Amino acid sequence: MKTKFSFYTWFLFIALSALGVFLFITPIGTEDGIKVPIAILANFLAGKVEPFIHWFALIVFIVAAVGSVVMQFIPQKGQRTIVDSLFRVNWFWTIMRVLAVIFASMFLFQVGPESLTSEVTTGVLIDPATGLVTFMFVLFLFAGLLLPLLTDFGLLEFFGSMMVKIMRPLFKIPGRSAIDCLASWVGDGTIGVLLTSKQYEEKNYTGREAATIATTFSVVSITFCLVVVETIGISDYFIEFYASVIICGLILAFIMPRIYPLKQKADTLIDGSQVPANREDVQEGYNVFSFGLHNALSKADSNRNLGKMIKNGFINVLEMWFAVTPIIMAFATIALVLAEFTSFFRILGMPFEPILALLQIPEAGEAAQTMIVGFADMLLPSILGAGIESEMTRFFIATVSVTQLIYMSEVGGLILGTKLPLKLWDLFMIFLIRTIISIPIIAAIAHLLF
Repeated sequence: MKTKFSFYTWFLFIALSALGVFLFITPIGTEDGIKVPIAILANFLAGKVEPFIHWFALIVFIVAAVGSVVMQFIPQKGQRTIVDSLFRVNWFWTIMRVLAVIFASMFLFQVGPESLTSEVTTGVLIDPATGLVTFMFVLFLFAGLLLPLLTDFGLLEFFGSMMVKIMRPLFKIPGRSAIDCLASWVGDGTIGVLLTSKQYEEKNYTGREAATIATTFSVVSITFCLVVVETIGISDYFIEFYASVIICGLILAFIMPRIYPLKQKADTLIDGSQVPANREDVQEGYNVFSFGLHNALSKADSNRNLGKMIKNGFINVLEMWFAVTPIIMAFATIALVLAEFTSFFRILGMPFEPILALLQIPEAGEAAQTMIVGFADMLLPSILGAGIESEMTRFFIATVSVTQLIYMSEVGGLILGTKLPLKLWDLFMIFLIRTIISIPIIAAIAHLLF
């Protein structure tokens, strides 16, 4: 027997889900390019808090580090509390939080070696005007409070039943992940990671599914793609560039879930339990549309208490501030120092030179050093490749850099700060495999275009 839902439940599903779509997925033209409203709001608030946001970040890092160290010596009693979720982490993550304090302090007080006080390393993250981490504090505020509009009022359930026949056979992920993917593609990769992490913690994805979505579909935004082509000097080829990113991205999305390391991830929920075999089956008496609508309304009906949603939203914000931002600060700083002040990534990129030469990429030696450096920061390959004379090579570098997807200064650091079942080694292997697969595909497209 089909359930009848109240007008209020219908209102919650339609109105709040529509608001979520508008805020996180709807592209809007601005003076700075195409952005989604949530990014516009974050940019607006970032401008207002710019005079003090870096000091606020340092205070959060200090509290997170001190709280974690103290918790190492206090045994847990009873149920896990909010304090536990914020500060009770193992020694490795505690050390990362302490490093975040050290790195941020060195830059803000300009004390220590140049590699840790430079605008091109720590400054990329903690600078009050342009720093990624300082902006993350603002973005996490809006995302923590407003992500439930996408996740809690039926939107994922509605599209899940209709998209399962596409997403499951092609990419081995649930139908509901289509919204995660769209939020990343139109909005930003960080939004996609946050949405995926939340779904994993709520037992809507298995570890394998969540890892696949976060590392395969958390793509950079259209706006950032414009920055890439402008930086490397191929603005006239934006349409060809973006079409190549889509083609290669879809091929990678088909391949990556079927090979190491994603294939080896446990296909169980966050608590280790098994997923019901029929979780995406359409029940008897429904078609895919009506069943999706029924699931959506059931989800909205279970979240009628908006006060509870707001409270949980603030808890989400605190968890992201205290758990995620210090990890991004620590890992991204180390990666940027290695990229800017050592030959580490240049040496790692040397094996790619004969491969690029074999594929007849002009100036293969210069292009090879950009193949690995993107693991540190997404814009570094375009910065290093901007001086290359060949347009074909610059097109090749820019396109490969965007399809690599895993950047420690953004998505990579964010993933490590969440509960997603991915370690640093997993991220590097995924980055490397994506690079190896992308190179011949992008090279073939580049030869067709140039």
